[in-house]
Amino acid sequence: IMSQTNEQASRDTAPAGSIRFNTDSAKMEIYNGEAWWNIDSTSPQEQTGGTRGIRAGGYSATDRIEFFNIDTVGNATDFGNLTDARWGMGSASDRTRAIFAGGDSPGDVDTIDFITFAQQGNAVDFGNLSANRRYAVGGSNSTRSLLCGGAAGSTQYNIIEYVTTQTTGNADDFGDLTVARQSSSASACSPTRTVISGGYTAPAAGSTIDYVTTSTLGNAANFGDKTAAGSYGSGITSNAVRGLATATPYGTNSSVIESITIASLGNADDFGDLTQSRSALSNTASSTRAVFSNGFNPGTQNTMDYAFIPTRGHAVDFGNSLDTIVAGTSVSNGHGGLS
Repeated sequence: IMSQTNEQASRDTAPAGSIRFNTDSAKMEIYNGEAWWNIDSTSPQEQTGGTRGIRAGGYSATDRIEFFNIDTVGNATDFGNLTDARWGMGSASDRTRAIFAGGDSPGDVDTIDFITFAQQGNAVDFGNLSANRRYAVGGSNSTRSLLCGGAAGSTQYNIIEYVTTQTTGNADDFGDLTVARQSSSASACSPTRTVISGGYTAPAAGSTIDYVTTSTLGNAANFGDKTAAGSYGSGITSNAVRGLATATPYGTNSSVIESITIASLGNADDFGDLTQSRSALSNTASSTRAVFSNGFNPGTQNTMDYAFIPTRGHAVDFGNSLDTIVAGTSVSNGHGGLS
């Protein structure tokens, strides 16, 4: 005689990296240390032959979009053009689509463009921010893109807005940062969190690090502090575990790279150094590498560096950008928010 027993829920928390089959959704899921997430049925390798990095715009106002394979080394290649030339944009992405929001054209704009990673060509109109602004910082998971902070003229914003990446339309209100600021050093994303590092909080750069839960709505909370006040970077620079940012104080150049652990709270610590001291870079990442592009010192640069995210150490040469610019923005189809 066979007896029937009901399966009991586990009394222990699953370790990060655990995989299960969800019988309700009929999907494979992975536990990232905070929550269970669907395992993607696609990958950067399938979509673009490896994790594709995109760098767009830059000062003085270029409409260039270029791309590179983060998993290799080499120079960037022309991808297409933005709908108009501008610098100081925020950027975010999912596996197939990247968005570029706001910027100075000259004059602050509310434009949001998008491109498809696997299809070289020009950007297409997506919608608009709630107000004209430059130097917002982006963050994203597999469904939602956030645009945080920014400035218009001398006004600093604390606003966080969001869009659903695979649709088109105008941005909606998400909540507020803990302090109004523009030009954050970088954002770091896991599938659960978006972390916003530093930024220019008039009249000087700040060291505040905030975080939000990307899939909900609400105000940011304090995460910790940077190793030094810093601003003027752009892009998502993290895998799902560790976020990297440049620590450049406003008005100076620095070679410092600092790191945070996204799932925890606390202050940033030292990771290593860039190949060259500079400011106003654009940054992006795959699951293993961070790429730091362009910047200023003593003039505009086309330098691209990369660092290996899981281990600490100094960056090494990656190749060259097509343009010698500052204040561009970078994004990828393999950053930590998509793991």
